[in-house]
Amino acid sequence: MTEGRSPLRARLRAETRRMIQGHAVRLFTERGYDATTVTEVAEAAGVSPMTVYRHFPTKEDLVLVDRRDRLVAERIAASPPDGPLVRRIGRALVEAAALLAGGGGDGGGDGGGDGGDGDPERDRDLLLARLRLMISTPALRARHLDSNVALQQAIVDALGAEAAGPEAAFRAHAAAGACLAALHTALVRWAEEDGRADLPELIAQALAAAFGDDAVAGADGADR
Repeated sequence: MTEGRSPLRARLRAETRRMIQGHAVRLFTERGYDATTVTEVAEAAGVSPMTVYRHFPTKEDLVLVDRRDRLVAERIAASPPDGPLVRRIGRALVEAAALLAGGGGDGGGDGGGDGGDGDPERDRDLLLARLRLMISTPALRARHLDSNVALQQAIVDALGAEAAGPEAAFRAHAAAGACLAALHTALVRWAEEDGRADLPELIAQALAAAFGDDAVAGADGADR
């Protein structure tokens, strides 16, 4: 019985997180990020402020937290240790973006079971709204840079023994940082164009512009 309850708790927790984040992003978009309080988010979501903080320790997390780091790290860890690092990292970024923007239900979550809810359009719209807030809000732009540093470290950690030692870690950090710069450029353009372009393809194009077409060979939907 205990084993049966654990997936249920994880699913309920994920649903609560998605619900709170959805209300937060809606209020931030309608009223402005700085003008909206966590208490107002809690009231809109029908939960207590304590519940909001349990899922999102800071106000910025209401916009920034998602399952991207885990999705990328899992795909890098599962990839064979061959080919250029930028190709493997780039492929993971493209595949993770396809899931985040399209609601691919892998059943996983950002540190606690968040998965897609089976509504690709809703997932896409939420991601687009979050990106717009990140771009337009100074406090969120600063925290977004911090989150990229965390993702860079998650990528290096996922490489395991391949990134062991000072020189290997240096190369891994350099490759991850360069790929994330290309990712950021693609995300900004996608948001500025109101999400009209295919996000995974846009990321693949940014990676190809930075590293050449061979850098994205093998990425789902982005083969050159």
